Amino acid sequence: MALTNNDIMKKLRVALKLKDDDIVHICSLVDFKLTKSELGAIFRNENHPKYMECGDQFLRNFLNGLIIYKRGPRDEKKPAERKSDNP
Repeated sequence: MALTNNDIMKKLRVALKLKDDDIVHICSLVDFKLTKSELGAIFRNENHPKYMECGDQFLRNFLNGLIIYKRGPRDEKKPAERKSDNP
């Protein structure tokens, strides 16, 4: 039995002790708009009428936001200085 994206989200939520507000904030870090009602639909039981499947795009954006949330924004790399052969 394979894990669905919804299962992965549920497991990450519990493992990282995230609240709805935290997940909405994490998604906003990568400019991904999400409401609490949409989030609630993802965490519902599959048999519930308002259940929503967690898509790949949502999970990808959440994971990218989680990286920023845990590590901080990515540092800009400075261009490497060229070594000159001429003295």
